[in-house]
Amino acid sequence: MKNLPKIALGAWAWGNDGTFGGSLSADTLRPIFDTAMKNGLNLWDTAYAYGMGTSEKVLADFVADCEEGSYLVSDKFTPQCANPASPTAFKDMIEMQLELMKLSHFDIYWIHNVWDAPKWTQEMAKYFEGKDNVPILGVSNHNLAEIKEANEILKAHGLKLGAVQNHYSLINRSSEDSGILDYCKENDIIFFSYMVLEQGALSGKYDTKHPMPAGSARAETYHPVLDKIEILNGELKKLADKYHVEIAQIPVAWAIAKGTLPIIGVTKEKHVEDAVKAANISLTAEEVAELEKVADSLNINAIRFWEKEMK
Repeated sequence: MKNLPKIALGAWAWGNDGTFGGSLSADTLRPIFDTAMKNGLNLWDTAYAYGMGTSEKVLADFVADCEEGSYLVSDKFTPQCANPASPTAFKDMIEMQLELMKLSHFDIYWIHNVWDAPKWTQEMAKYFEGKDNVPILGVSNHNLAEIKEANEILKAHGLKLGAVQNHYSLINRSSEDSGILDYCKENDIIFFSYMVLEQGALSGKYDTKHPMPAGSARAETYHPVLDKIEILNGELKKLADKYHVEIAQIPVAWAIAKGTLPIIGVTKEKHVEDAVKAANISLTAEEVAELEKVADSLNINAIRFWEKEMK
């Protein structure tokens, strides 16, 4: 396995696709990138689907100024962005992405979701079979049966599944309940947890008096349950005060304590500073259990439109 930091930084919002509300420019994002790199957070997660190449282009300009080997890039094959009729669809997409990002290889490469995933995993396996410098190969938004199937497909080509990336947070633990986390630990697979802050809902920034940006996709999901979110954020604040950090650091520290590698979306320098602090917090087993007890009692459904229960 490559030497990975405790936290990956997500560039989903850099795609300016309306998911988060507002817009971001390269000028505002550059200091964020620089601050992260200075603090050893050098793993960047992107996808062509994030603004149809917008996120990748911005990140490409930043890493172009860095010494090769000083950064790690995680990118994805998104089936819905490929031409399913083309026999070279997988090759075409990954090579287009590499050219777009001016890179010779990716450090981690994923099948983004389960849409016709066995076919695309097979194509990924055939593409990388026998190649040098094979990235960590991963699947995202897969349930346990689908993860096992992907691993078997890769093994048949002399490769292995090295990473799983699923939505995982205090209010969405279906990847844990379904046995995915245990399977990953047993098979030396890194579990990347995304949306651990639920797109800011578990940061303490938003409540019933301070809602999310109107019209954003996340507002539609979290506004109806902001009263419950307030209760959980109140519990998070107790630990934040104990560790002399802000609320946003605690869900990230929780994800690390669970043995996962969280992906944190960064749109401000403060988000990077928060991530650095979170990486240095070690929650006790009792603190983890208490957070989960409160979260479970609220019975919040945080499954998003592109997801499913990981049964």
